[in-house]
Amino acid sequence: MTSTSTDGTARRTRTGLRRFAAAALAIVAATATMVGVSASPAMAATTPGIDISNHQGAINWTSVRNAGIQFAFIKSTEGTSYLDPRFDTNYVAAYNAGVIRGAYHFALPDRSSGAVQANFLANNGGAWSADSRTLPAALDLEANPYGAYCYGLSTAGMRSWVQSFLDQYRARTGRHAVIYTTTSFWNTCTGSWSGPWANSPLWVARWASSVGALPPGAPFWTFWQYTSSGAVAGISGNVDRNHFNGARDRLIALANNT
Repeated sequence: MTSTSTDGTARRTRTGLRRFAAAALAIVAATATMVGVSASPAMAATTPGIDISNHQGAINWTSVRNAGIQFAFIKSTEGTSYLDPRFDTNYVAAYNAGVIRGAYHFALPDRSSGAVQANFLANNGGAWSADSRTLPAALDLEANPYGAYCYGLSTAGMRSWVQSFLDQYRARTGRHAVIYTTTSFWNTCTGSWSGPWANSPLWVARWASSVGALPPGAPFWTFWQYTSSGAVAGISGNVDRNHFNGARDRLIALANNT
């Protein structure tokens, strides 16, 4: 995931996420239940996808879909002031190419409340409609690229912030937001909180050949970002690659809330 509109900060964010992914290798697998998770991307019965932002530049979405990509999370917002300049173009073009798409919001929990940022997302691309091609939006929650790792929040404060975001997004859209995170960040900054996983789909980031340990209480992963250095026709340079944990018909069911 990229966190801001400047290339330099985006690179710092990716460096940080690599650090978190590496840290996740050391987490003891017994802390999480691994129901239905296979050992590697090659073995998994999954649906391929990507996540992108303006840093990928112009995208040929027809080529992306023809390459087998079936879903995409597209950056919409960050904090309460940043709008991705390519979001509108990408969101419409992905839909028209037959790619199931969803928006994502890069959280800045030290800037404003969760509810305020959920409203900003819902007002700027994160709304939802039952059209078979629109996923509930994702909350991108990872280490602070601008300062303290956990944004200066206590574990209790981070839990409250996340719950505020989730509650407001649900109130605005009728859907439970997806949560993107690493197990390492989640355990450190929320104190291994298991609260959201009864409702919010988990999108776990771990750049490795296996998913590894999930956040405590998560019964399975719904999305897995398994590399940041993938290649896809229609996109210049590297792109984050993801799997959905199921076949396309189940992905459509998630999109339509059925």
